[in-house]
Amino acid sequence: MSEILQEIAQQLYAGKFNEVSALTQQALDQSLAPAQILKGGLIAGMDTVGRDFKAGELYVPEVLVAAKAMHAGMDVLRPLLVGEDMPTTGRFLIGTVQGDLHDIGKNLVAMMLEGAGFEVFDLGINAAPGAFVEAIKDKEPQLVGMSALLTTTRDAMKVTIEAIAQAGLRDRIKIMVGGAPVTAKFAEEIGADGYAPDAGAAVDKARELINA
Repeated sequence: MSEILQEIAQQLYAGKFNEVSALTQQALDQSLAPAQILKGGLIAGMDTVGRDFKAGELYVPEVLVAAKAMHAGMDVLRPLLVGEDMPTTGRFLIGTVQGDLHDIGKNLVAMMLEGAGFEVFDLGINAAPGAFVEAIKDKEPQLVGMSALLTTTRDAMKVTIEAIAQAGLRDRIKIMVGGAPVTAKFAEEIGADGYAPDAGAAVDKARELINA
């Protein structure tokens, strides 16, 4: 039975979305549990993608294609997972901060987090502090991620963290920040809990924070 899960992981890594979809259905037909296929096939494959991306052996286009393959498998599993009490790695709210319209990095992080088993809620671009506050109340994530590409917009991260604190929500969540102008020092200065320089590191940091 593990052979088909290995094949799913390998085809996902190669970005073969049609094959991943077909193999996922085949695994279901062999009576494998949806959660088993998710963890042993799709998440295992994305873990390898994340590892090799972090090591510089894969690049953004290849990761995006692998993520598309992951979603092809998820499309098969999702109706069945909804019917189960499916445990997730955690709930993650992510958005590009107010004033910033860039989303490639944020989208890549979101895809990698989904591939690692996180339930991801995406606020999109130009997300105001109030949007983060309301989404935290509504979605009850354990982790919140903020992205910025411009030096002129990274200060919106500090404003957003302050808004979350003023709303009395800061103790409920761990906050991660990232993006081209962001550094570990800046993250510490604005009171974030973690910083990640790239999408692979973001998954590692998210796992670390949620288990802290």
